[in-house]
Amino acid sequence: MGEKIKIIGIGDDGPNGLPALYEQWVHEADLLVGGERQLGFFPDYNGDTFTIKGNLRELKEKLCQPQQKTVVLASGDPLFFGIGSYLAKHAEVEIYPQPSSVQLAFARMGESWNDAAVISLHGRRITGLAQRIDGKDKVALLTDESNSPQAIARYLASYGINEYEAFVAENLGGEHERCRWLALADMETAEFSPLNVVILKRKEKQKVWPLGIPDEEFVQRKPDKGLLTKKEIRVLTIGQLALQKDSTVWDIGTCTGSVAIEAARVASEGAVYAIEKNEADWANAQKNFKKFRTDVTAVLGKAPEGLESFPDPDAVFIGGTAGNMEGIFDECCGRLKDGGTIVMNVVTLENLSEAQQAFKKRGFQVDILLAQMARSKPILHLTRMEGLNPVYIITAKRLKEEQA
Repeated sequence: MGEKIKIIGIGDDGPNGLPALYEQWVHEADLLVGGERQLGFFPDYNGDTFTIKGNLRELKEKLCQPQQKTVVLASGDPLFFGIGSYLAKHAEVEIYPQPSSVQLAFARMGESWNDAAVISLHGRRITGLAQRIDGKDKVALLTDESNSPQAIARYLASYGINEYEAFVAENLGGEHERCRWLALADMETAEFSPLNVVILKRKEKQKVWPLGIPDEEFVQRKPDKGLLTKKEIRVLTIGQLALQKDSTVWDIGTCTGSVAIEAARVASEGAVYAIEKNEADWANAQKNFKKFRTDVTAVLGKAPEGLESFPDPDAVFIGGTAGNMEGIFDECCGRLKDGGTIVMNVVTLENLSEAQQAFKKRGFQVDILLAQMARSKPILHLTRMEGLNPVYIITAKRLKEEQA
């Protein structure tokens, strides 16, 4: 067996920031691996090189070939959203980190970062960022060409997120380093180097909605309000869905979007997908998503058409079937991930019976909760209770093979 692969973190100052021993390892290597920028720091290197450009499978095969000495160059700390953790799963490695870009950015700010949320948008979609940062005091964002500081500022503005000031650190450790504070509105129009880190620091408090948002806070259809899952039922429903912070959730028949919003706030690092057939309700849901800072992917359509574009779910809420229970159940039950949960709310005995039989036919275990709620109402100087419509909360889980 050859030597372990050395993964060396390198900053924007190139070899000048490396110990002499690390630089010696680079020049003694038979194979030098890195991005174009990292390899460009060593124009006099005479050995074999491999440029990383989204070709990790090819890199893995290359590293499996007999090599006496291999060095991989990575930005900053190779284990901080870097290639180090990937390579460590596939090869014997030794890792020599430099300070990460986030560490350097907070150092330039002169502030601690142990209490900051760190989110990478590098090579990732910005979708879902709103609920991930809502209510946080400090957020560090790793950017890329698409998710630039300008794009981030526009995205935040679309959700009314304006309580932050931005610190943008460019070319950290390099000859052209620049760090500055910007209002989000100014960040939207400013120019930046492609190599940058954005740190958001909250400068004023903003309302953070608790689980169980009051019904009256939602934009609803007029004049026939009431087409939403009531707060008490909504909280029970979210509990039955058994969401994790990274769950992928479907909301079928989202209407005002109330369940999708509550789900997105719980599964803040996951993703929520919703579908609604009524155009007016769909438009109201869009307004509610913005108001409550939840980046939900919502489709206007009649399920099950439209569900094929959604990724397989960990949890599904069925608020309505519009007369096509069989088609919706086929799609939801067929694509639900192992260990997932489907929750359906119904108000009639006929729909309860039909849903129960349909789930059992597809190999699901069914539990039913009858929720009968009443709210207090004043009557003169006294208080009475006013009942809400009873709701059957159906929870379905796929039977394990030994139970089937």
